[in-house]
Amino acid sequence: MNQFFEAFANMFRIPDLRKRILFTLGILAVYRLGAFLPTPGINTDVLTQLFQQNQGSVLGIIDLFSGGNFRRLTIFALGIMPYITASIILQLMTVAWPYLERLQKEGELGRRKITQYTRYLTILLSILQSLSIAFTLQRQQGPNGSALVYNPGMGFTLMTILTLTTGSAFIMWLGEQISERGVGNGMSLIIFAGIVVGLPRGIFDLWTKASTQQWGPFTGLALILLVALMLVVIGFIVFVEGGQRRIPVQYAKRVVGRRVMGGQMTYLPLRVNAGGVIPPIFASSLLTFPGTIDLVMQKRFPSFDRLARALSWGEPLYTLIYVLLIILFAFFYVGIVFNPTELADNMRKYGGFVPGIRPGRNTSEHINRILRRLTFVGGVYLAAVCLLPEWMIAGIHLHHLPGALGAWFDNHMWRFVLEGLNVSFYFGGTSLLIVVGVAMDTVQQIEAQLVMRNYEGFVKKGKLRSRRYA
Repeated sequence: MNQFFEAFANMFRIPDLRKRILFTLGILAVYRLGAFLPTPGINTDVLTQLFQQNQGSVLGIIDLFSGGNFRRLTIFALGIMPYITASIILQLMTVAWPYLERLQKEGELGRRKITQYTRYLTILLSILQSLSIAFTLQRQQGPNGSALVYNPGMGFTLMTILTLTTGSAFIMWLGEQISERGVGNGMSLIIFAGIVVGLPRGIFDLWTKASTQQWGPFTGLALILLVALMLVVIGFIVFVEGGQRRIPVQYAKRVVGRRVMGGQMTYLPLRVNAGGVIPPIFASSLLTFPGTIDLVMQKRFPSFDRLARALSWGEPLYTLIYVLLIILFAFFYVGIVFNPTELADNMRKYGGFVPGIRPGRNTSEHINRILRRLTFVGGVYLAAVCLLPEWMIAGIHLHHLPGALGAWFDNHMWRFVLEGLNVSFYFGGTSLLIVVGVAMDTVQQIEAQLVMRNYEGFVKKGKLRSRRYA
C-alpha cells in the first residue's frame, strides 16, 4: 500500500506527466459539462419515462456509451457510439477492400489516412442517427399521451441534426486530444467516464436498501454477498484479461557482416480474450434491433411485438441467442484481426520457428489450432460476464417457456432465479469489461512513464496488460 501511495505521489512530481494527467482530467470535466445541456425542444421528463418503460432496446446501448446523456437527450446524446461504429466498419472493410489494407501497411501515414476516413464516416453516421432520432421523437408519445417534442416540424429536425452531430464531432475531438496530449486512450476514457459516473448512484442505492431493510432480516448479509460478488467478478476479469498463451519461438543464428544475430528464444503471446468487448457490443446491437423497430412502429403488429418481447432481457430465447452470438462474433473478429498464415510466413522469413513444428503451413495450423481453443474460452468468458449482471437485474424467465416446461419451472424453481434479485449491478457486463480494461490500460501507461524516468511504479513484479478499443 505504501508503494501505491508513493507511486501516486511520483505522478505529480514529474512535470510532463503531471501536465498530461491534469489535461486529461480537464477534458473529461468538459465532457461531463455537456451532460447538463439539453437539446432544444425536448420534454426531458416525458423522455425519461419512455426510457423506463422500454428498457432493453438499442436505445439503452446508445445510452450506455453516452454516459446517460441519451436518456436526457443532451447535446452529447449520441456519445462516442458513432465513432465506435465507424471504427468497426473500417476494420471490417480493411479485409474486403485492398485499398484500406494497403493503407494499413503503410505505417503512420496510412494510419492517419484511415483516421481521417473514420472522422468522415463518424459525421455521416451521426447525421443519419440524429435524423432518425428526430423523426422517431416526433412520432412518439409519452406514457400519458403527452408529446415528446414541444414544436415538431422541419425546424426541430434540422436543429436536432445540427446539435447532435456537432456534439458527436466535439466528443471525437476531445478523445483525440486526450490521446495526443493526455494519458491513455481518449475514446476509451470518455466511455469510462460516462460509465463510472453512475457509481455514486449505485452506492446510494445500496444505502437505501440497507436503511429500508428491503430483503428483510437478511438484508445485511445480502449486501455483503453482493459487494463480495462484485469484487470477485472484477478480480476474475482482471485475471482473464491479463491471461496469455505463450507459444515459444526459436530464432536461428545468422551472420550479418561481422555480427552474429538471432539464436535467442522468445514467445508469441496469444491473449485469451483477443476480441475485447467487440463481440458483446455486436451481439447486443443485433438483439436489440427487433425491440427498437417495434418501438418505432408503436407496437402495431402483434406478431412482431411477440418476437420483440421474446428477445427482451431475461427471456430464454434472448439468453440462448446472446451466448451463441457472442461466441460467434469472438471467432469472427479474431479471424479478421489475426492472420496465422501471414504470421507464420513472417516468422520463417526472419529465421524463426516453433520448436517441434515445421515452419510454414504446419506452424500456421499449429497457431490456428491454439487460437481456436483460446477464442472459444474467451467467448464463454465474455458470455458469462455479460449474463451475470443481467440475471441479477431481470433473472432468467424460464417460466415463460411454452407448455408444461414453463409451468414446471414456475412451480419448482426459486423465484430469484426466475425474476432476478431486483438489484442494480451498477455496471452491465459490457460496461464492466470496458471499465476494468480502460483502468488497466491507463495504469499501464502511467506505470511506463514512471519506470522510464527511473521512478518506482505501482507494481514490483509482472506487467499490466491492456486492451485497445474501437
